[in-house]
Amino acid sequence: MSKRLHPVAWWAWALGLATAASPVTNPWLLALIVAVAGFVVAARRGPEPWSDAYKVFLRLGLLAIGIRLLFHLVLGGVEGPTVLIGLPQLTLPDWLSGIRIGGPVTAEGALAALYDGLRLAVLLGCVGAANALASPRRLVRSMPAALYEVSVAVVVALSMAPQLVASTKRVNRARTLRGDTDRGPRHLLRAVVAPVLHDALDRSLALAAAMDTRGYGRPGTVSKTARRLTAALMLTGVLGMCVGAYGLLARESTGLTGGLFLALGGALAVTGIVLAARRVPRTRYRPDPFGWREWAVTLSGAVAAGAVIATQALDPGVLNPPVTPLSVPGLPLYAALGVLAATLPAWIAPDPNKEAAR
Repeated sequence: MSKRLHPVAWWAWALGLATAASPVTNPWLLALIVAVAGFVVAARRGPEPWSDAYKVFLRLGLLAIGIRLLFHLVLGGVEGPTVLIGLPQLTLPDWLSGIRIGGPVTAEGALAALYDGLRLAVLLGCVGAANALASPRRLVRSMPAALYEVSVAVVVALSMAPQLVASTKRVNRARTLRGDTDRGPRHLLRAVVAPVLHDALDRSLALAAAMDTRGYGRPGTVSKTARRLTAALMLTGVLGMCVGAYGLLARESTGLTGGLFLALGGALAVTGIVLAARRVPRTRYRPDPFGWREWAVTLSGAVAAGAVIATQALDPGVLNPPVTPLSVPGLPLYAALGVLAATLPAWIAPDPNKEAAR
């Protein structure tokens, strides 16, 4: 039996950090979240090809910051008294009032755009941490039986990002062996990007086809009434969870109503999953245990999210510092302590490198 941490625990931990980053524009807290994720990845990533996914997603995050700043330069945003540069402004018709192209670029607006881009980069980093730590194949094997009918699509979606990282390594290694050192953008597009995308998608589809051949996704016999009841419960539950998540993350919300909707939606969704699982009989060879380490890792991510949500309810201004006037934001102490609790997996999770060395 594998001694590695359950992949669902890693995803729950990463989603807890992503939930903590969602309502935040404070740069110090966002930097702390991405540092915590990077520390855990460095301590507990394995030797698999997808273990470098965190670095890939961080690069995507830097690209997102650059795109957000570029949009601010072109389309404007938050106004302010501190003008950095003045760009030529296009005259737009009256029916496009409220939209501008060009014009003055202020330090306040650039700072607000930087905060928004940094938040998106941290969210991408959290997803990259989950991809680097959790095996996609073990994650799919641990899916509830209720999701078997969409398992082929889920396999392609979950394995695409790890396969991209592995394919990039293979293509770059092949280019090095051939002595290909051309770094031009057109050559890289033809010699790296296209083969990587083709290879990653082919491998994901091959895995999905192999699972479909083995009967993965075959539904059992069930009545129309049971099918409709299950679908209604799951759809209502997912909608309730979406409303609850929005209520928790919205700045103007107190969080009480959002938490109630989230709890009710989660209960309905779980009920639908349990009912749907009964129609898919299956056996599982060497099931992954979900022990105390998994619960501790999941709880550490939940503590980070809970600390930020509590801070948002008590003092929302500290999570979203104003950009006018220009000032250095402070670090929210209790939210930072909650985020630091998410470093727990670096010490209690099994080290996959020791297992691979045996």
